[in-house]
Amino acid sequence: MSALARRHAAMSETAQRELLRRGVAGTATILGVRADRFWVQVRVEERTPYETRVRQRVPETDLRLMQPGDVVGCRVDPGDRDRLVLHVPGPGETGRVSIAKILADGRRADATVLNATPVAADYTGRDNPVLRLDLELHAWDEPAPWRVRVVQPVPLSAIELVDLGSRLEVAFFTVDRGESVAVDWAASREE
Repeated sequence: MSALARRHAAMSETAQRELLRRGVAGTATILGVRADRFWVQVRVEERTPYETRVRQRVPETDLRLMQPGDVVGCRVDPGDRDRLVLHVPGPGETGRVSIAKILADGRRADATVLNATPVAADYTGRDNPVLRLDLELHAWDEPAPWRVRVVQPVPLSAIELVDLGSRLEVAFFTVDRGESVAVDWAASREE
């Protein structure tokens, strides 16, 4: 089997278990999903974020929590950054914050669009495009604005809202680089 074929082959369950035990902990933002193939942006402490593709079978219950824009845990092979296992953290573990949870329980802020870059699109027209959005946030209870980068699906009906300088309503848990921020498309359309 060639190196390219091995890279795109699904890892055995034994290899996955071993990597879950010994791999470097990180997070992965899901950019796209096709059957058992995931396109992700990986963040590991003290490393530059990068994008890669992962082929992995996951239970249907976990797959619902691994949709574009969701952040899940991952374990990365220290010797091969493209060899990794995705996982949905259990209750009480950190590493995954769903967009729905942020929108339901998060604090509110106003955001200005600084940049919008497509990162994934379903050209069959069934799914919403996934965009990387650079935003400046302003919250009434925070002393200063801050900048974030989020990767999130954008409903086709809201695509005109991501023009440079546009205002969006967002929810967030804490001032960070975007890990706990989600755009509220419904509220943004009402403005």
